[in-house]
Amino acid sequence: MKVVTWNINGIRTFRGGIKKALDSLNADIICVQETKVTRDLLDERTAIVDGYNSYFSYSRGRSGYSGVATYCKDSATPLAAEEGLTGLLTNHEGAVGCYGDLAEFSSEELQLLDNEGRAIITQHRVNCQENVKTVTVINVYCPRADPEKPERKQFKLQFYKLLQCRAEAILKDGSHVIVLGDVNTSHQPIDHCDPSDIDDFGENPGRKWLNSFLHSGKQVEDRNNKDPDEELEATPPDPVHPGKFVDTFRYFHPTRTNAFTCWSTLTGARQTNYGTRIDYVFADCQLAKEYFVAADIMPEVEGSDHCPVWGQLSCPLLPSPKPPPLCTCYLPEFAGKQQKLSRFLVKVDQKSVQSEQREALPGSQEDGERRENLNPSAAENVSSKKRVLISDSAVSKGKKAKTLKASSTPQGSLLSFFKPNLKHVVPSSEANARGETTSSENSQKASTTREKGSSVTGRVPEDTELLLKGSSQVFPSNNVEEQIKTKHSTPQPNRGPSNAKKKESLVFWKSVLHGPPAAPSCKVHGEPCVLRTVKKEGPNMGKQFFVCARPQGHASNPEARCNFFAWVDKGK
Repeated sequence: MKVVTWNINGIRTFRGGIKKALDSLNADIICVQETKVTRDLLDERTAIVDGYNSYFSYSRGRSGYSGVATYCKDSATPLAAEEGLTGLLTNHEGAVGCYGDLAEFSSEELQLLDNEGRAIITQHRVNCQENVKTVTVINVYCPRADPEKPERKQFKLQFYKLLQCRAEAILKDGSHVIVLGDVNTSHQPIDHCDPSDIDDFGENPGRKWLNSFLHSGKQVEDRNNKDPDEELEATPPDPVHPGKFVDTFRYFHPTRTNAFTCWSTLTGARQTNYGTRIDYVFADCQLAKEYFVAADIMPEVEGSDHCPVWGQLSCPLLPSPKPPPLCTCYLPEFAGKQQKLSRFLVKVDQKSVQSEQREALPGSQEDGERRENLNPSAAENVSSKKRVLISDSAVSKGKKAKTLKASSTPQGSLLSFFKPNLKHVVPSSEANARGETTSSENSQKASTTREKGSSVTGRVPEDTELLLKGSSQVFPSNNVEEQIKTKHSTPQPNRGPSNAKKKESLVFWKSVLHGPPAAPSCKVHGEPCVLRTVKKEGPNMGKQFFVCARPQGHASNPEARCNFFAWVDKGK
């Protein structure tokens, strides 16, 4: 059994082919965070993937925000699945249950904690040494503590407490538990690129919670799988914490440095591996010690500002005969019970439409209609067969005969609706006095002229349309071509501004819009700097400055960004 967690930073990461991306991870259970998709934006290609069953949790308050999803292979179909941690979002059978003591949370707090789509729980059967046991997988995307919003810091700590309460309640009920996802806190100094840059690193409330949630000390020392290739530089031993869960990566790699899972894309920090490890696979102590065989990170996998983390267990999965009710395959829009309005308005792939129609066309349709529906472009080629079908059938030649007659006529262009119908125009008395041709002849020859003029470009020339625009004036048939030639040969006046005016306008706009100032070179590397703008609220918001163009990195790294900084002079 293999599990993978990955913050994908938007479901668009999988647009190159979601099945291909899932298969490349080579796991039985794939948990993704920050999908940024809501129920109304979830499409069938994302929700229904061949060989997998999926479970989604959405943000109820904001669109394009948060959200988690769990994809299980059909060979790992869970026996139960549930959205959220509180149980308030569960209104069906097949829930996991075991909510623990939630007395310290108010009902309003519980609703808010589950309102952002941050947790999906699936429960699976596994065969552990010929004993069938259950393993509950909790996929979470923990909140980020925005320093500008103190209330979000409290929200994050409350979410941590709720997660611990639920995980320990399920563990107490007899199931093994795996908690995995983006926890948004680096645990130890070894998990941070520059811990000395943070004041009171160990006093962070999120790290204090991790200390209470995780078990360390003898449990890590007793591991029986040592990696000889890892660096020998060890960190000072942490005091023993009484938590019920283990960080599986540190269980197998306690001293590995520079093992990060998240980097800033704004500063290009991934190029210098200047990041943090905030994505984890936690497991209860017994499960980690007896059944986990490996765990690692996958920094080579790109597509997001995070990388995947995986864990491998020795016990195989036992699939459930059918997915639980939370599975997306039961949603009305994907189960064939309800169609979205967007399907009638958005252009879809013609091949997929044809394959669907071959299976779903009603049996009451005749062969001719079925061919027309499956291949509208070939309707004209089989028009003679349609006539035979109509003549042989006992159905009356009412609407169906009219439909066939209309379909056999090629459809005209949109311009044909705006051209004057010249055969209805009555020639003027002056034209009749000169013995000119009748209006019907004029219309025929005029249309012939239009066809000749448009045969090359596929449309009626603009000048011809202007000549034929007024229905009160009809040109003699023998003069139409001459009129058109004259119109084309007449030189058009230059309606645009003169060169002098263009130069004046250019000078004016250059004086108003100065453009970006010339970039100075940084003093360390001698390379042109990049222009940045302050976006943080405060007295400097909106001001521009120059910094070194190299990616962010540690101060000891010569390839990283230097400390060059210069404000943009507004006078320049």
